[in-house]
Amino acid sequence: MKTALRISLFFLLTPVLAAFAQPSKSWKTTTPVKATYAKTAKAGSPNILWILLDDVGFGATSAFGGLIQTPVLDSLANLGLRFTNFHTAGICSPTRAALLTGRNHHSVGMGLFPHYYLSADYPGYNGHLQPNTGTIAQVLQENGYSTYQLGKWHLTPDDENTDLGPFERWPSGKGFDHNFGFLGGATDQYKPDLVEDNKHVAPDGSHLNKLLADKAISYLATQQKLAPNKPFFLYFATGAGHAPHQVDKEWSDKYKGKFDEGWDVYREKTFANQKKLGVIPATAKLPARDPFLKAWKDLPTDERHLYARFMEVYAGFLEYTDHEIGRLIRHLRSTGQLENTAVFVMIGDNGGSKEGLEYGVTTKTIRFGGESLTRAEYKKFMLSEYDKIGTKEVAQVANYPLGWAQATNTPFRLWKSDANAEGATHNPLIVYYPKGATEKGGVRNQYGHLIDLYPTVLELTGIDQPKQIKNINQEPLHGTSLAYAFSHKSAPSRHTQQYYTIFGNRSIYKDGWKAGAAHHPNSLELFTFAGETRPNLDGDPDKDVWELYHIEEDFNELNNLAAKNPEKLKELKALFDAEAAKYNIYPLIDIEYAAQRFAEQRKRQEQQAKR
Repeated sequence: MKTALRISLFFLLTPVLAAFAQPSKSWKTTTPVKATYAKTAKAGSPNILWILLDDVGFGATSAFGGLIQTPVLDSLANLGLRFTNFHTAGICSPTRAALLTGRNHHSVGMGLFPHYYLSADYPGYNGHLQPNTGTIAQVLQENGYSTYQLGKWHLTPDDENTDLGPFERWPSGKGFDHNFGFLGGATDQYKPDLVEDNKHVAPDGSHLNKLLADKAISYLATQQKLAPNKPFFLYFATGAGHAPHQVDKEWSDKYKGKFDEGWDVYREKTFANQKKLGVIPATAKLPARDPFLKAWKDLPTDERHLYARFMEVYAGFLEYTDHEIGRLIRHLRSTGQLENTAVFVMIGDNGGSKEGLEYGVTTKTIRFGGESLTRAEYKKFMLSEYDKIGTKEVAQVANYPLGWAQATNTPFRLWKSDANAEGATHNPLIVYYPKGATEKGGVRNQYGHLIDLYPTVLELTGIDQPKQIKNINQEPLHGTSLAYAFSHKSAPSRHTQQYYTIFGNRSIYKDGWKAGAAHHPNSLELFTFAGETRPNLDGDPDKDVWELYHIEEDFNELNNLAAKNPEKLKELKALFDAEAAKYNIYPLIDIEYAAQRFAEQRKRQEQQAKR
């Protein structure tokens, strides 16, 4: 009976339901249903400007006590906040991957670089960013922001960097509406390997700094004209102060004679300035000169003359970079946009570079397939290159000597890529945001890391981290917003644990304590002059010696407590192993592996050239 009733109702109601479902043929009798295809940003949303300098140590710029004049950065810091306890990944691509994705760099496959010989076929080192770890640019783009990338990218694999693509790992594939810069890790400042959007373009002979500032201003002027109420995210990553160090003489000659006292005096003066600024503890002590380096007073006169010129060029290079950043800031001020722009300036993607080795580099190097020269031959060659330093004639690897890297890293030990030490990873951060960071000239000592800036931007913009980007489920973020510290000077740090690993050099920070191990052989041991014997080191990570520091009381790692507190060291080493399993850090890929892979790649290229 019930079944028959159901059947009867079905046949009775079907015509009625069909009539309701029948679409009207006329728009006059149809109610439209509006679909949303693109989100509009909330009214009043702040613009976001990220500025990232390259290969600049903590003690380089005057904004943090250095002897290189950076009046624009000084002004932003004096009107905003100086974060003194901020950290990077310790080298180029890992820093950029962590910054843009808000996740630890091994977890996104960028344990090292996207280049063949500096990557490896392991999950943490494959050099290929994946869609499940989307960028802050993608999130902002999907929430009504215009997005622009200027300058250094360094996240595109070698086999994807032609105009044929694929473009998934170009800026356009990672959330940027427009981009203008270079895909690699370094480029000639006067003849840059430029790309704009998805194709390579020819430079016009201007310095790269000028080209980047011009293009950034052009992008913003166009947006102001076409969509004045739409907020923007602009990621401005300079090539400076990475090699090659090149700048017009009007800038380098401003420093003529100013570094004749040498790197030891530079360190002392900078250290004193840092105490006056309050960016280091008043009780801090200056680390001893690294044993690899000679005292300035013990160098021959001709070498001092040569090395001083290298630093004059580097200083001019950075001051000129500051000048072009100033043009961008002035444009924002003149258009009334600066008041609602949150500016984050990361002074360095790592510490000062050790790639110039002992004598500096102009057109020849002994690194990665370079020249086979004895120490005496190389030194003689470098002395003959004085007039080329900083000019258009130098090679892409042109860099200052190691002594200046330590000087510009004041008050820390060691250099870029030495992720066991603060000298590689401890970089200044300036935050200027009139609407949200109102204290002028404030100093913040909370522990922070690059991965914190993504969630900071989410908090400032009121945007929730999406579960999906372009229908791809997203991995969790690893950072913690720093916005809490903007108005609370003494708030306790919320980022309390962080690992670091580059080329096998590694460390782990936890609640004010840090354990680290330098890996061997390092680049200074591996790249030797002809006729010199390399140390007999087998690269076994288990033979690396761990050190322990109470960073909260010993911020620049002068008092090794490993022997006094073995239990704390054991605890932190176990924590590092746990982080390694979680984030794909193991196996450790070191500089020796990279050198072997480079030699294999070069051999294949030579064989192909003969065919």
